[in-house]
Amino acid sequence: MTDVTPLWSPIRIGSTELDNRIALAPMTRISATEDGHATEKMASYYERFAHGGFGLLITEGIYPDTAHSQGYHFQPGIATKEQAQSWVKVVDGVHAAGARIFAQLMHAGAQSQGNRFVNSAVGPSAVAPKGEQLGFYRGEGPYPVPSEITPDQMAQVREGFVTAALHAKEAGFDGVEIHGANGYLLDQFLTDYMNQRTDTYGGSPENRVRFAAEICRDVRAAVGPDMTVGIRISQGKVSDNDHRWSGTVDEARVIFSTLGATGIDYIHTTEYQATEPAFDDSEESLAALAKQYSEVTVIANGKLDDPETAASMLNHGAADVIALGKGALANRNWPHLVRHGLEFRELDPSVFAPLADVKDWELTNPR
Repeated sequence: MTDVTPLWSPIRIGSTELDNRIALAPMTRISATEDGHATEKMASYYERFAHGGFGLLITEGIYPDTAHSQGYHFQPGIATKEQAQSWVKVVDGVHAAGARIFAQLMHAGAQSQGNRFVNSAVGPSAVAPKGEQLGFYRGEGPYPVPSEITPDQMAQVREGFVTAALHAKEAGFDGVEIHGANGYLLDQFLTDYMNQRTDTYGGSPENRVRFAAEICRDVRAAVGPDMTVGIRISQGKVSDNDHRWSGTVDEARVIFSTLGATGIDYIHTTEYQATEPAFDDSEESLAALAKQYSEVTVIANGKLDDPETAASMLNHGAADVIALGKGALANRNWPHLVRHGLEFRELDPSVFAPLADVKDWELTNPR
């Protein structure tokens, strides 16, 4: 039997003290108002996880600007002060229940399938994402070909992340997570077939990670040392689950060492199976490689619903915190169930159909 007691060890990530090492992973729920304001329904949804024993909650992706960042209709934003103010009720409810909460800042880039501000998308190059838009997020048909983002637009994206991070700080969030995973804009820069640029942002891994690193530095400098800053990284994407980097540990070394040197407090890796080797030529998981090369705190996500599997990541030093997605949706009080040896509920697929929105906010697990 694997020792699961490390799950309950307190940990400090930057300026944020956590009571345990169990986090809620960010999950798109498209339940904001049409103009991007967080709702009472969302506040109740997040508060349930806090009451359920999760030490840290990471929000769904929140769009940071009023240009090209929005990815889905009814996605929440934090681009304006009014949007930021709508998050106060969410943050206050989570804090009252004893948990901490980070705002995930997400620029959809070419993977946008719903934006009320513009009718076009931008990406590192004029290359459409693979696959088709997601119906349960109100999408339909193939992704359109984006415009290649210009240097001026890249500067505006950087400013948008900074403004959004400051808005999150004003709303009371404990930290911000920069979304550099799952096929969104910063991940598109990391992806060889999406990034065909010939400037200093394309080509080598050092160049492709440059934009994400610049945003990490910008946000770190803007919010100061009393707010936690991290970034989420993956190989697979919403539109391409099978994608892998070059297939060598060297690319992971470049990416994680560069990001770790920006002054951020943590890296959050997400893979289909967090414990599996990231590359054919290595036995180490992506989380373990991030831990080795970044030298910062690592959060790991990816089929860690089994408590012993989750604890093994901590016991082996591959990660410092584990994050649950579908396992948390099935059991909003997963930490309490584990701690008291109680049975888990099965995930009800209706939470994703016909839309992956917050539809059971009054029927979730009791506090």
